[in-house]
Order: sequence, then structure tokens, then C-alpha cells
Amino acid sequence: MIIHVHPGGTDAAAVLADSLGRPLSSDEGLTSDAGGSVVAHWKQLDWYTDEERIWTTPEWAQHLADPLLQHPFAAGPDGSRRAIFHLSVRLHPLDRNLSPAEWSEIAHRLARTAGLAPPGDDPAACRWIAIQEQAFRMDLIGNLIRSDGAWASTPGRLAQAVEGEARRIESDLLLYNHRPPAGEKQAGFAAPSPPFAPPAASALAGILNQLAAEQNSPLATVRQLIEQLSREAAALPAHETAAAGRDLFWAARRLHGVQDQLGQIAARLAPASSVLAPHPVPGPVPVTPGAVTR
Repeated sequence: MIIHVHPGGTDAAAVLADSLGRPLSSDEGLTSDAGGSVVAHWKQLDWYTDEERIWTTPEWAQHLADPLLQHPFAAGPDGSRRAIFHLSVRLHPLDRNLSPAEWSEIAHRLARTAGLAPPGDDPAACRWIAIQEQAFRMDLIGNLIRSDGAWASTPGRLAQAVEGEARRIESDLLLYNHRPPAGEKQAGFAAPSPPFAPPAASALAGILNQLAAEQNSPLATVRQLIEQLSREAAALPAHETAAAGRDLFWAARRLHGVQDQLGQIAARLAPASSVLAPHPVPGPVPVTPGAVTR
């Protein structure tokens, strides 16, 4: 993913128009329902919306700008009133398409990292939404003035903080990491092992490799079923099912992590050359152009 933190501003309408790639119109509405352009938002949004009415794009912009009017004396540490926060996320050309549940998870994690949605501070947190309207791009738009009139506590080195979180998201979602952190070892490679291992260790490593197999293993079957249920839940038109879809998705990710850990244990027990089993020791999952990964 390629992350860009835009300069702060005061015009939410201009930022939303840039995110949509077209001018705002009172004839166009945006929805946070399944399949809508608003893939994630602050938790208190439901207090302002009406399920029987779709907000127009200017109304979404006004909702994001309102704290500037409600708290006319709120200002940042430097005295600035440029409270409109804008962060854009673009997929790398080698990345796969992401599901709405995956975009939603990315938005929530970046909003938390940027200080818009601090853990345990929901009632007074900042207003923010995530728009996924343009192909391979998502925009996070928020207001740094919190609901209680205080200025959001953003990281001192905001760009570095969100960039670091982006790298962790890439690892979690098995996306292409075009800029790995300097000096950081790639995950999935085991420490050097002795050239030969006892036969018992080799047999145990072979069993672990079979459990860690990406496609044909009991754990892989369970993981693939959970992933399928995640996609089905995320496609249902309800906030509860969307949340369940995200939870199921991350359950599948954790199960994949267990498989990866089993492969690393097998590599420590016996190197690939000494394991008398047809399965190779799993390494990092490659991401190739056009490939659809788990």
C-alpha cells in the first residue's frame, strides 16, 4: 500500500470531492450500507443518521465540518484551525483487490493510529469516515476537533506512524511490501539449523509441514471455510453482520498465523533437505500480479 497524509485543511467539501473524484452534488447520496461507498466510520455516526434517509454528498461534508462551527475556539498545538484530516491509501500495482471488510479494517486501524479513534474513548472521539469510491484507493477523512471540543492527540511524527502501521497491515493482509522497514528481517524464515537432524525430528517436522500446508490440510480447510463465511457475512445488509465479517476475517488470519508458526517449528526441528516428506517447509506467502490470496 502507498500512504499519503495530505496537509490539514478547513474545507471538508473539497476533500470529499477529491476522494470521490468528482464534484459534490445534492442529487447524489452516499451510504454506509453493505456495498456503499462509506466503508467505515466513527462509532457515533448512527446517532446522527436516519435509516430511512440517504445523506447527500454535501451533507456528508457538512457533518465532517460541523465541529469547526460547534467549537469556534478549538485549535491545534500550533494554534492552527486546519482541522480537516485527509489520508489516502492506494494499493500497489502488484496488490490484489480487497474486499469491503478488508478496506474497513484498514480504515479503523489507520484512524486509531492517527489519533482519530483512540481506544476506549468512543463517545468523545473525532468524526471520521472512509470512502472507497475510486478503484484501488481509499480515503480517510476526519475532523481533528473531538466531540468534547478538545483537539485530537495525534502522533508527533504522524507520517511515520501511519507508514509503520501500513507496513503491519501489509503483513497481516499478505499484500505487497514495497518498502520493508530498514534492517527488519522478513517473517517466515527460520534460524539456521544443523545440516542434519535425527530421524525422529525429521518425521515430526514432516507431520507439522502437512498441517501447515497452504491448501491441502485440515487447518487449511477450516481456514478456507471461515474466510468464506466472512465474505458472506460482510455482504449482508446489516452493521452487525459486517462486524461479524471482520471478526471472522481476522479469525482466519490468526489461523493462518498458526499454520505459519507450525511451518517455522518444523524448519527448526529439521531443515528441508532432511525431512522425509513430500511437503516443502512453508516460507513467506508470495504475492504475484493478478493472484488472489487468502
